[in-house]
Amino acid sequence: PKTKDDLIKVYFPFTFFFHDAPQPLFVSNYEIDIKKAESCYRFIQNIFEELEDCRAFELLRTAYDRSNYLLTKQAKIIAMTCTHAGITYSNLIDLSFEYDNVLMEESAQILEIETFIPLLLQKNDKVKSRLKRVILLGDHNQLPPVVKNMAFQKYSHLDQSLFTRFVRLGIPYIELNQQGRARSSLAALYRWRYKELNDLPHVQTSDMFALANTGFVYDYQVINVENYQGKGETEPTPHFIQNLGEAEYIVAVYQYMRLLGVPASKISIITTYQGQKHLIKDVIRSRCTFNPLFGEPAKITTTDKFQGQQNDFILLSLVRTKVVGHIRDIRRLIVSMSRARFGLYVFCRQSIFSDCYELSPTFSILNQRPNKLLLVQGETYPTKRRIDEMIGSNKIMPVEDVFHLGSIVAHLAAFKLQQQKYFEMQQLKELNQQKQKEQEEQDDIERQMIDEQELSVSFPSAAAVHEQQQQQ
Repeated sequence: PKTKDDLIKVYFPFTFFFHDAPQPLFVSNYEIDIKKAESCYRFIQNIFEELEDCRAFELLRTAYDRSNYLLTKQAKIIAMTCTHAGITYSNLIDLSFEYDNVLMEESAQILEIETFIPLLLQKNDKVKSRLKRVILLGDHNQLPPVVKNMAFQKYSHLDQSLFTRFVRLGIPYIELNQQGRARSSLAALYRWRYKELNDLPHVQTSDMFALANTGFVYDYQVINVENYQGKGETEPTPHFIQNLGEAEYIVAVYQYMRLLGVPASKISIITTYQGQKHLIKDVIRSRCTFNPLFGEPAKITTTDKFQGQQNDFILLSLVRTKVVGHIRDIRRLIVSMSRARFGLYVFCRQSIFSDCYELSPTFSILNQRPNKLLLVQGETYPTKRRIDEMIGSNKIMPVEDVFHLGSIVAHLAAFKLQQQKYFEMQQLKELNQQKQKEQEEQDDIERQMIDEQELSVSFPSAAAVHEQQQQQ
């Protein structure tokens, strides 16, 4: 090099490697060029570091070893259940698993002793723990952990989560004061249970919350279900409680919604008893599962199992007709009422639940609307009618009972089948017309080819005819 400024440009060994970088790579200025050379070196160094990370996969042959390597060396966020943490506890300790933060979701529904398992998955020295932060997310106003042994549950308070213990001890916590899941009117059913529960701005401004529920006058309603075939709740085996009337009514409403075009994935059916869940599944299986008009809803389950989930439309069966039952627990009521985003329809013996003091804040709101299901005639999903729009009395159809709704569903199903048959005939007609058109085009092509062949035929000469006669 002639000067110091040319030194980097002449002796830099990776010039060809960086041929696709903005050129010229070096500008014959030592201070600028040395910074560029250091930047290029760091780039190459990063490549070798990445190769070093991949080298482990050449040595580790089994998927189990490779997954453990990724878990302990590469993963930034690891998700698992408390149960799985307990199962793999010793394995994670042996792998020298390390982490700084623990985020525990639905922690109000986790047993207190289970809450400690994720906090102890790494080796700690005797002086201090590596763990820096534990964040518990949950709602102590909803259902606690499930403890089947009544002695442990009631007398040992084993159903109290660590989250709930902290709240009861007065440890400072942050309580969310805005919700964005449900319509404001639906949130009013459980808003009273929280200190200050307001709505996020999009609940008031978004069109999806402003539009009405297709085929229904109201976005929520309690539907009084009287005895069906002379029976209310039944108990085929101890603690296996069912209500056939509510099951039939709910399935009929589900069929009605499906016939209007509401997707099955947007409808869930929940109930407060296992027996009722199995009964509804049986009715759905016999009426809907194998019928392409209906299919199965997104979920049929109990309130306890549905905690932490949601759907656009919830059909809720409260089952009991003699006593209130275990929905007297306010936490179970809150879960039941807070699962729906756009529509909640509660099927029950209204007089039983309205007289319950614990449920009165919610049922006082539900009872402000008629206890007969009110339908809107002539709508299909998705409707353009707004939730606050007036409906003509000639379009409103009150449902007297499950038999009345059954006849409405049968009428709609027959119309839907007739409509589908008409569409199929139209499609078949169009298909036949298309085939006929294609056949005519093919005939025209063949006719044209014959005409061209006839035009290309040449007449024999007189000499050829004379020669043919001599040969004969």
